[in-house]
Amino acid sequence: MDALELLVHDHRRVEQLFRDYRCAASDRQRRGVVELLVRELSRHAALEEMYVYPLAKQVLADGGREIDEHLGEHMAVKETLLALDRLDEGDQRTDELVAGLRREIEEHVREEEDVLMPRLRAAVSQQELDDLGRLLAKAAQGAPTRPHPHAPDRPPALTFAGPMAAAYDRLRDRLQRRPRT
Repeated sequence: MDALELLVHDHRRVEQLFRDYRCAASDRQRRGVVELLVRELSRHAALEEMYVYPLAKQVLADGGREIDEHLGEHMAVKETLLALDRLDEGDQRTDELVAGLRREIEEHVREEEDVLMPRLRAAVSQQELDDLGRLLAKAAQGAPTRPHPHAPDRPPALTFAGPMAAAYDRLRDRLQRRPRT
């Protein structure tokens, strides 16, 4: 898949997670979906910030302004993800936060798919998109899986902070999966 197809695939996966949340039959199932949302959206945002947005800033006329808007949206999403990540299973605030997150994501996805992606596809070659897609697929394996709203969201600082955040996240993910005694 080229980079834009990969991102759209991520969008569809997140939309499915929101549907899964609505259909969940228990607090435990809802919490499991929330954990997947946190991981998927954190990883997706980090990849866009590290690779896609810098390219868009470089090749699009007025790309800097447009990307700054997307980064602002990412910040709001990260804050919501952080709040969700800190909640316990069954917390009454979860439904409201997930509903707000869904609205934020729907608007962000609409802007990316209707405006940013067509402009980016017109500005770069298919080969560049294919190369970026391979890079994104590889980078996804080591991308952060938790929100870090106070970490840098732009290169070059993001280039250093991202791998450190990802290492911390992977350790936390492993510890979280251990059965509690």
